[in-house]
Amino acid sequence: MDLLSHAQANIAAAIALAVSPGAFAQNSTFSSTTLTIGVNIVHAEVAATAEQREQGLMFREKLAPNAGMIFLFGQPQTVCMWMKNTLIPLSVAFIGADGKILNIEEMKAQTLDPHCGLKDVPFALEMNAGWFKENHLKPGVKVEGLPGVK
Repeated sequence: MDLLSHAQANIAAAIALAVSPGAFAQNSTFSSTTLTIGVNIVHAEVAATAEQREQGLMFREKLAPNAGMIFLFGQPQTVCMWMKNTLIPLSVAFIGADGKILNIEEMKAQTLDPHCGLKDVPFALEMNAGWFKENHLKPGVKVEGLPGVK
């Protein structure tokens, strides 16, 4: 391989790496917490900063059965979620300041459709698609273990 061909091969490899999903490896690290919803124990990663909330569960190829991500927004606010660069379908529960689920939305992988809380909320919990339905959890059920909620 001549010098030019070698350089072209290196450039091609760099471009392939830059556009592959692995190139978007997660930048943020997440702490975790345990939440209780009815009889269910949820192991949730915590997305507390703007960077963590933006990254969310992007580029994950799977999520353990009782694992999810809790998004902390601080004060109640209008919250909408989307699935840009999210490879697995998810369900999202929008949770009020009292810890009760307000509404649950099903989200398809890699879509830009907005899924919003019915009211201003300080929390959103993403789980595998259908998890809330499979566990008979509906609006009005309280999520225990949220920061600042008694």
